[in-house]
Amino acid sequence: MELIDIGANLTHESFARDLDTVLDHARAVGIVSMVVTGASAQGSTDALALARRWPRFLYATAGVHPHHAADYTGETDELLAELLTHPEVVAAGECGLDYYRDLSPREAQQFAFERQLALAIESRKPVFLHQRDAHADFMAILRVHRDRLGPCVVHCFTGTREEMHDYLDLDCHIGITGWIADERRGLHLIEAVRDIPADRLMIETDAPYLIPRNIKPRPKTHRNEPRWLPYVLEAVAAARGESPEQLAATSTATARGFFGIG
Repeated sequence: MELIDIGANLTHESFARDLDTVLDHARAVGIVSMVVTGASAQGSTDALALARRWPRFLYATAGVHPHHAADYTGETDELLAELLTHPEVVAAGECGLDYYRDLSPREAQQFAFERQLALAIESRKPVFLHQRDAHADFMAILRVHRDRLGPCVVHCFTGTREEMHDYLDLDCHIGITGWIADERRGLHLIEAVRDIPADRLMIETDAPYLIPRNIKPRPKTHRNEPRWLPYVLEAVAAARGESPEQLAATSTATARGFFGIG
């Protein structure tokens, strides 16, 4: 099976010492490409550097996560615009709204979100979206720009079935993580993922976060890695009544088409 992890935070400090080994482990389980998430100005610059270091295996996004929206300036805007000109950068974002933690003021989040959607339109790159506890405002902003945007994926989807259908109605893709394998908070996704058309569904780890809880034996570390993506695949396939091989084929083809890779 060939797999693509559409969202891995490989610039995170937890990977600084053993990234080569992490990538070797990923290849060993069939991962043929990964998209490195850019979540800040520096993180996006670093993501591009990784994509250049491992060409045609790693790709990058360029964006500012809503947690860092308070730091979004004119210089940030110029940097992201420049990063989005590079072929290794395959999407704008991670961008959106996060009212769960409110680490940046909501007005700043909305401003940074709108600016990054404008950059996506200008660059004609897909959009890598984030939303948590901000669905109404997120939808209001996205609807205004959707007709001029290219492909959009709501990554690390953890919301309700109704929210998911709102995104599908806007012709968005959905990214599913190990959250679906969390019996404490992810059970609602088991039914929801059945409604996602095969050509709109992609899988991801969001490493180093959200380690799947269906890994056996359970790792001693809490750090998630791309090599655990097959456990996300297994959980999603079981929920949809598909074989892992079938889901691997469709999700990988979808990711290749969405990001224009491979």
